[in-house]
Amino acid sequence: MGFPLPELVPVPAGRLEVVDARTRESRSVVLEPFHVARTPVTVGHHRAVLDADPLRPRPGGDPSAVDDDVPVHGVTWFEAVRWCNAASRVAGLDPAYRVEGRDVRWDVRSAGYRLPTEAEWEHACRAGTSGPRYGPVGDVAWTADDDVDGPRPVATRLPNAFGVHDMLGNVWEWCWDYADTARYGEYRSLRGGGWADRPWSVRAGVRRGSAPDARIEDVGLRVARGAVGEPGVPAAQGWSDAADRARARVPGLLPLGWTPLTFPSAALAPTRPATPPVPGTKV
Repeated sequence: MGFPLPELVPVPAGRLEVVDARTRESRSVVLEPFHVARTPVTVGHHRAVLDADPLRPRPGGDPSAVDDDVPVHGVTWFEAVRWCNAASRVAGLDPAYRVEGRDVRWDVRSAGYRLPTEAEWEHACRAGTSGPRYGPVGDVAWTADDDVDGPRPVATRLPNAFGVHDMLGNVWEWCWDYADTARYGEYRSLRGGGWADRPWSVRAGVRRGSAPDARIEDVGLRVARGAVGEPGVPAAQGWSDAADRARARVPGLLPLGWTPLTFPSAALAPTRPATPPVPGTKV
């Protein structure tokens, strides 16, 4: 094509046990096969796609350093989903997202580039392992123990069994899911840990969240692809729009500091039975 797009590797179907960090409820998520990028999106990927996109979307500021082989970082969640759509257009694919202001909808049957769900991310990270990491932390991840002052070139630590690099450490990665629509409003989930985090935070089950328009130095993205779910049903790979809406409905007085998400239109809520949202797990 004359420009780089992230290299994708296949991730097999699987089952993931997840535990809600707040309610402590657990459930089993069955995942369809999909593809995930071998590395986080790099500065080179990011720049090349924006230069090639006919709609030429631009971020609000310089999102990262100039080295092409380091992960792009300082990218907001909104910029991440717009970049995914740009990558789809460049590749001749239907974009996965419909973006109208702050309202972003995912067409689960699109084969375009997208952010992984949290369940997809964790399944791709663990690669069949059950411990906190898929290898010794110093072999697989860049963390605060390495005493570096920024992200390191991708694929300079060992991959997991799926051939995926930097799932842990280097930069936190945006996922599709809300962090918790009852407590944190529109915050979206982050996984993986970054170069400045102690190893305790760099584990497969650790999750954080932040505002979708927040620009954080050690936050980047990794893309996935795969048409999953049923046509017209906003639910797939452990995520459910109906469950997000149900979780945001908190009866009685709100605990101090909680900010339940107000969805754009209750009329747009799916009528099919809800499944629980994708929570985080801790190992």
